[in-house]
Amino acid sequence: MNATVTLDGAGRLILPAAFRKALGLKTGSRLILELQGEEVRLVTVEVAVRRAQALLAPYRPKDGRLLSDQLVAERREDYRRDQDGA
Repeated sequence: MNATVTLDGAGRLILPAAFRKALGLKTGSRLILELQGEEVRLVTVEVAVRRAQALLAPYRPKDGRLLSDQLVAERREDYRRDQDGA
């Protein structure tokens, strides 16, 4: 799908309805603007999150624990060790 749009004086452009519909965009939808070389890409926040999750999936613990829980536990252990050594 291609379209030509015009930038207005305030730097805004209007995404054609067919694009908004195809992406499921509504008023207030959040988009990430990416500059790649001389090209601009718009990515929905939901797509960016799914990409990040897929990128990090190989590093997820196999036992089902959350990485955030593991990190918090490690930081608490570091803190306890620092307190015992002080």
